[in-house]
Amino acid sequence: MPFVVLYDANVLYPSTLRDLLIRVAQAGLVQAKWTDQILDEVFDNLTADRPDLDPAKLARTRDLMNRAVRDCLVTGYEPLIDAIDLPDPDDRHVLAAAIKARAQVVVTNNLKDFPASTLEPWDMEAKSPDDFILDQIDLSREAVYSAVQRIADSRENPPATFSAVLAMLERDGLVESAAALRP
Repeated sequence: MPFVVLYDANVLYPSTLRDLLIRVAQAGLVQAKWTDQILDEVFDNLTADRPDLDPAKLARTRDLMNRAVRDCLVTGYEPLIDAIDLPDPDDRHVLAAAIKARAQVVVTNNLKDFPASTLEPWDMEAKSPDDFILDQIDLSREAVYSAVQRIADSRENPPATFSAVLAMLERDGLVESAAALRP
């Protein structure tokens, strides 16, 4: 069985990165988890930053995300929140959900907000999305390469090439991962 990872809101916000993280889970490399609260944060920020986006399309994206990954939603974590101490109290719900899901990794861009000393007792670590994808490349370069190719194949307006998707992922912070996947 693949190991369990919890995706923080900041890695689900950029669309190409979100797409890759979901496809990595669909490939069976990991069991991806998130919560409705994490998704609320993602889509509230998207709505605030991009008022031009159709709310119905955003709702559809959220629904598709939840259907794309089997058993992705973590529930029942709320009683743990008050017992957690993190540098940013607003991130306690993320760690609470990770604990409830028995995640081994929290994928986040806010590594400083998830100190190793707090995660170690839960046998958990925080990883940047770039380091996380590099680990997946080490496990199965073919599966990650295929996921990137499927993203390129799915882009119709405008169409995208494999190289264009890698460039988008680089802009999303996956500099080393994109370099590792270049043919």
